[in-house]
Formats: sequence, C-alpha cells, structure tokens
Amino acid sequence: MINPTFFKKWLVFLALALLAATSFAKDNAGTSYIAVAELPKEAQATLKLIKQGGPFAYEKDGVVFGNYESRLPRQKRGYYHEYTVKTPRVRSRGPRRIISGADPQTSGEYYYTEDHYESFRRIKE
Repeated sequence: MINPTFFKKWLVFLALALLAATSFAKDNAGTSYIAVAELPKEAQATLKLIKQGGPFAYEKDGVVFGNYESRLPRQKRGYYHEYTVKTPRVRSRGPRRIISGADPQTSGEYYYTEDHYESFRRIKE
C-alpha cells in the first residue's frame, strides 16, 4: 500500500515538474535575442525614434505589420508596427526593420530583422 503523504508529495512534485517544463519550452521556442548595444547604430537610432514617437524618415514607418509568415508570436491584426532601419549605401528602404508590439512607444516589445522578415531577434533592453 502506498503511503498517502508520499503520494501527495509525489503528485505535487510531478505537477511542478510539468509546469516548469512547459514554461521552459515557451521561453525557448526558438526566439533569439539581441542586446540594444549589439544592434547596428542605425537600428539603435530607429529604436530611440520609436520611443520618442518620431519623426521618421520614411513615409511607411509606423504602418501595421501583418506578420503573414507567422514568424512573430501570433497577435490580432494591428498589434505589430514596422519601422525602417536605414541601411548604409542602399538607396531604397533596404531590408532592415524594427517591429514593435502593442504601443510602440511604451511596450518594450521590439524585434529586429536584417533580412526583410526572414528572421527576427527580440531586442533585449
């Protein structure tokens, strides 16, 4: 016969282990990070402008980013906004962007792409 106290402790341990494993999986779902100091200077300047509310150099800065490829966490349409990061020696907008989540000025949720949405790294402040 199993001791009821042992059984309860075992169940609590199992539940905590499952909870920890689930949390770990969510944190390590493939999202890589980049520190602000590691961003190119142009991206650092763009991030500063986003937090100030502008002014922005490109007309399309601040438009809704659709996340059609689902490379960022799924959110309702209108949640993400995109901003151009100037690319040296490129006359067009270039491939670099910062994507913000929620309120661009205050959310603290920013993603950097240097390959026009093929991959993203979350900016860690």
